Order: sequence, then structure tokens, then C-alpha cells
Amino acid sequence: MLLLETSTPDPVAATISFFDSELFWKSVAVLAIVLGALLARVIAHFVVGRVVDQIVSGVKKRQRVEDTQAIAASPLAAVRVVQRTRTLGSILNNISSILIVVIAVVMIVNTIDNTLIGSFALLTAALGAGLGFGAQNIVKDVLNGLFMVAEDQLGVGDVVDTGQATGVVENVGVRITQIRDVNGTLWFVRNGEIVRVGNMSQGWSRVIIDLAVPYETDLESVQSTILSTANELASSSRWRARIIDKPELWGLESIADDALVIRVVLKTRTTAKDDVARELRIRLKRALDTLDVKLPSLSAVVLSGFEGATSVGGVKGPRTTPTATVTTEHGKPVRLPRALRKPKAPPAPEQTPPAQRPQDGGPVPPQTGPRS
Repeated sequence: MLLLETSTPDPVAATISFFDSELFWKSVAVLAIVLGALLARVIAHFVVGRVVDQIVSGVKKRQRVEDTQAIAASPLAAVRVVQRTRTLGSILNNISSILIVVIAVVMIVNTIDNTLIGSFALLTAALGAGLGFGAQNIVKDVLNGLFMVAEDQLGVGDVVDTGQATGVVENVGVRITQIRDVNGTLWFVRNGEIVRVGNMSQGWSRVIIDLAVPYETDLESVQSTILSTANELASSSRWRARIIDKPELWGLESIADDALVIRVVLKTRTTAKDDVARELRIRLKRALDTLDVKLPSLSAVVLSGFEGATSVGGVKGPRTTPTATVTTEHGKPVRLPRALRKPKAPPAPEQTPPAQRPQDGGPVPPQTGPRS
């Protein structure tokens, strides 16, 4: 009787052979690449964040404040450095993450099969040629976003008008800028579609107030009262820090049959325009009440100057040719200047009534009017 000897596999030898296999070392290499990519991303974000924090903390130290909100309360250009630095930091973080992912994918493909790298390169070239036309907008968005931030055209927290949307900038990404308007709507605007930027948060703002007083009012007395009231506001301890320059009385803006429009302006900080304008209106109302000046009842005041546009955060876009249209409480229309009147329509031609047919069947009388 013959006994067949069956050889049992040696687990130690199998384990050694597995660790010596090419699959194991390729798996280790892929895992090392993934871990290296994650580590590189963490290091890149740490370096960018460190640089941003150093710049921001340096600005705070020079301005002797503890937080960025205190910097934003001043008209200094330092706040622009803080906003631009943080925006550039977020963009650099996104770009570094994309580059690290692309490099890691190429290294993983080369590790799995080095013969695939040639095919991968050809595929990448073909995709690049194919996407070169379709990805033009993406490249345009990225480059335009970088230039807008680097040139300090806008930053997070600015009130801007990009044409497509007007509001407060909440985020500036690599490709998309997020703007929240006065109604709370969040607009996603592609950076490549922004051809012009109206930034209402840089430098200073201007409060423009037009007062319509009755035609028979003593103009010199009213103008003196308006200017003195504005000067009192500018010199008060509460509002002194928010007003940059002395108030200016631009004088009589327009004349109508029943009203005179007087304009007064103040140069303020961008963040304080609304508050200063409201306080000035309240004080002007009280001052005119002491003079017993009754403002005409205005059912419609259409201004085509700075105050004629819609506002976002108290900032209004400029227009040209400031005029005013006033309607009195009696409904009497205001006579406009001759240059602004609409041309009268030509009178309609007289129509001749049709000839009546005689009832007795006699001849039709001749027509006396012009024939059509």
C-alpha cells in the first residue's frame, strides 16, 4: 500500500514571498505617495496661513488694535492689506491643493505601470488639446480672479458693483466670486465675466442730501442754517471720527415753480455713510422746524444725480445731469425748463364725415371735404 505524501504550504515562506512580491511594494509606494501628498498639502497650507497671519498681525501691531474689526472701523489703507492678504491666501491654498493632487496622480500611474505613463502623457495631451477650447473660460476666470485680488480691485467685505451683481463680497475663489446683495441673495459671479469693478469701500464715501424748500423761502437763511447744522454734526464728539472733511454746501441744485432744491454733501468713511446721512437728515429736519419752514409735500422726487441710483449698504452709484421733478400737495405739475420739455405731438388731421345716402334714392350730394 502506497501512501501519498501531501506537502503542506509553509506559512512563513508564503509570507516572505508576499512581502517580496511586486504587488506589495507597489502598494506601499502608492500609499507612500498618498501620504506624502497629504503631508505636502498640510505643509503648504501651514506656510500660506503662517505668512497671512504674520502680515495681518503686523498690521494690527502697527495700528495698535487687537482685532480686524477695529481696523475696519478706520479709513486707513491697512485694512486693504488685511483683506487682500487673506483673499490671496485662500486662492494660494486652492492652487497648491490642485497642483499636489495632479502630481500625486501622475506619480501613482507611473508606479503602477511605468509603461502607462507614455499613454497617460498622450492622453493628457489629447485631453489638453480637446479641452483647450472648452477650458478657455476656466483659465480666464482663474487669471482674472488672481489679477483682481493682486491689484486690490476688490476683497472680502467690500461693497462692489460688478455689473452682474451689486453687494458685499463674501468670498473670492479661484473661479467664482460670491456677492450678497441688499436683499440677501447670494450671487455667484464668474471672475472671467467681470469686466469692470466699482468698489464702494475704498478710500471714502460721500453723503449727498437734497432738500426741497418752498419757492418763497429766504434762501440765504435756509442755506446758512443747513451749513451750520452740518458743521455741528461734524464737530460733535460722537460723529467727529466718522466724518473725514468739512461739510460742503453746493447750493441751489434746481429751481421749480413751487420748490427750490438745495444740496449739502459730507465726505465720510465708507462704513459710516448710512449712519451719518440719517443723523444729518434728523438734524436738518429739526433745524428747519425752528425756522418754521414747511417742506413741500413731495409725492415723487426723481433725482438723476448720485442719489438717483439704488443703494447697497448705503452706497449709491453715480449718474449724470442731476435734476428734480416735484409734485405739490395740490397736484399741480411743476413746469420744467424748455430744454427738458417733450415736443408737442402734431395735431391729427380732420376727418370728413362720410356722405349720407339719400333716402329717396336721389343723387348723392358732392363731397366738400378733402378726398382720402
